[in-house]
Amino acid sequence: MAPPVSEFERRLQELEGELKRLELEYMQFQTGRLAKLPWDSRKRVENLVKQYDRMHIQNTAERFRFEGLQSRFAAFCERWERDLKMRELGRPGPRGRSVSDPPSASMPAATRERAAPPAEAAGPARPDVVALRDPEAESDKVRALYEKLSEARRQTGDADVPFERFREVVRAQVSKHAKEGVEVAFRVGVQDGRVVFTAKPKTGTNDE
Repeated sequence: MAPPVSEFERRLQELEGELKRLELEYMQFQTGRLAKLPWDSRKRVENLVKQYDRMHIQNTAERFRFEGLQSRFAAFCERWERDLKMRELGRPGPRGRSVSDPPSASMPAATRERAAPPAEAAGPARPDVVALRDPEAESDKVRALYEKLSEARRQTGDADVPFERFREVVRAQVSKHAKEGVEVAFRVGVQDGRVVFTAKPKTGTNDE
């Protein structure tokens, strides 16, 4: 039976959904499928990030997840501002189009569709799995897991998480899930442009 979802976890799910929507709308603008920059969506995400940043988050895993979303939004904003500067200079933006150029009304729909980024035909990459029973005695595994997570975050443009904070999260998850020496399987992967990091007791059926 899955553990109940906390109120703040629901808020984080809302924030992640809004951020994903913002990233999609921005991509649509860059490919000419949206007429203007999604300022309203950006402001909505910014307000949520500021609101949660003022809160005292006691749960280590929830604080870790929020900081990841916060870093992801910060990286997105840096890209946005960089593109605006290119626009002011009249330089070509991403995908060969000037970010100052509005989408052409005369462009055929089929052409606009071809400008969109292709979907990943092979689907999401298989996640890396690291099993842990005692983080203190298996420090090499903790470090390897951290490197896998850092690599995944770099792929999505997210900032690195301090190792000590990451180790706290691992300890908390092992303490929460491990029972009678059962290992906890940590998974790291990238799906739909975001990092997926989960921890579940290793039962022999969920370790792949």
